[in-house]
Amino acid sequence: MPRTILREQIVTAPLDAVFAFYADASNLERLTPPWLRFEIVTHPPIEMRPGARIDYRIRLRGFPMRWQSEITRWDPPHAFRDEQRRGPYRSWIHDHEFVSHPAGTLVRDRIRYSVAGGALVDRLFVRKDVARIFDYRVERLAEIFGQVPGVRAV
Repeated sequence: MPRTILREQIVTAPLDAVFAFYADASNLERLTPPWLRFEIVTHPPIEMRPGARIDYRIRLRGFPMRWQSEITRWDPPHAFRDEQRRGPYRSWIHDHEFVSHPAGTLVRDRIRYSVAGGALVDRLFVRKDVARIFDYRVERLAEIFGQVPGVRAV
């Protein structure tokens, strides 16, 4: 059964600036925790558009893995979706949404994934790792763009 993780935060930068940051695929390395040893393998420049495929190398729990994602939705400056085509998950769909806000931009990450081994493997290993990855992303976005004081990320 698919699991969903949601992270939302309001950063102090305008919508166009935040989307432009995400539209540059190389910035994904800045948003990924160092313990994953994330590396983009696809040669730049990467044109973000429906059908674009991006190859990565990561290390999950010490095991080297290859990952390929495809951009399946591209709606600048409001949203895009990437879906795993090859990688460690049975399925992975990541929706990125950006909404203009009086204080800056609401950034929303919605991740729907499933793993081989089902709920037990997810509960024992995967869920905590995915949550840590996106908690790190929230922290990095706050460092890069600033976060609205008094507004907690979800």
